[in-house]
Amino acid sequence: MKDVFKPWLAIAIVVLVAGCSSTKLQEKPPAPMAAPAPAAPVAPPPPMASPAPPPQVASDPLDDPTSILAKRSIYFDFDQSAIKGEFVPLIEAHGHYLVDHASRRVRIEGNCDERGSREYNLALGQRRADALRERLTLLGVPDARIETVSYGKEKPKATGHDEASWAENRRDDIIYSAK
Repeated sequence: MKDVFKPWLAIAIVVLVAGCSSTKLQEKPPAPMAAPAPAAPVAPPPPMASPAPPPQVASDPLDDPTSILAKRSIYFDFDQSAIKGEFVPLIEAHGHYLVDHASRRVRIEGNCDERGSREYNLALGQRRADALRERLTLLGVPDARIETVSYGKEKPKATGHDEASWAENRRDDIIYSAK
C-alpha cells in the first residue's frame, strides 16, 4: 500500500504546486489614503522690522534757511549807531547761539552808505560794530570771541544811489568763522 499512495501523493503535490503557481491571489485594493488633515491657516510671518533710521545728526541752525539765525544783518538809521528794537530778537538769537556753541567765533562788519567822508564812515561803521558787540557781551558771549571791523562805505550791499540802496548799506553783518 505504500506504493499506491506514492503516485497519488506525487499527483497531489504536483496539483497543489501547479494550483498555487497559476492562481493569483486576489489582490486587495490599496487602502484608501486618509485625506490629509486640512492645514491650519498659516499666519503670515511677522513684518520685518524696518531698519532703524540713521541717527539724526543735530543740524546746525546756522545752516537752516528758515532759522532766525539765517538772518545776519542788522540795519541802522541814517547817521546812527543805536540798535533798533526790531533787531533785538535777532541779536538775542545770535547771542544765545554763541553762548551754546563755545567753539564759534564771529566777526562783526560795520558798514555805511556812500554819503559822508571816508574817515567819517569808517568811524561810524566801527561805532555800529561796537554797539552790536556790546549787546552780544551783555548776553554772555565772551568778548574774546567777537572781532569787529569797519568797512565804512567800501563794501556796499546795494549799488544804487537812492534811499532804498543807502538803507541796505547802513548795516552790521555777522560773519561766523569756521568751527
